[in-house]
Amino acid sequence: MKRLIAVCACVLVTTALAGCGSSGDSYATTTSETTTTTAAEPIVVTIVVENGAPKGGIVRQTVSTGDHVVLVVTSDVADEIHLHGYDRSKNVPAGGTIRLPFTATLPGRFEVELEQRGVQIGDLTVNA
Repeated sequence: MKRLIAVCACVLVTTALAGCGSSGDSYATTTSETTTTTAAEPIVVTIVVENGAPKGGIVRQTVSTGDHVVLVVTSDVADEIHLHGYDRSKNVPAGGTIRLPFTATLPGRFEVELEQRGVQIGDLTVNA
């Protein structure tokens, strides 16, 4: 019984003390705690193009709707990297690397292509 009373007293004291202090300090702490969020790390899909083709074959990746994705393409040939369905593209110079970030909002299966060559280098599946 004495232990129960001691625990209740501790809870009451802790609750009372939590309300003490200047309202500015309490608000600032609450605000910073509620606005500080850690964004999910993006899913990085790396594709290496050698001699105008994907090294090791077409890169296949599955993600979920809402995922942040970054296509990273390193190529020994200049071309336009095109993500079909999302209609996102970026030119990569020969010997260069591009980053193509996007949020997976459309479910389905989408081709990543060296546009001018008409060569598929990636296959992205977005699950709902």
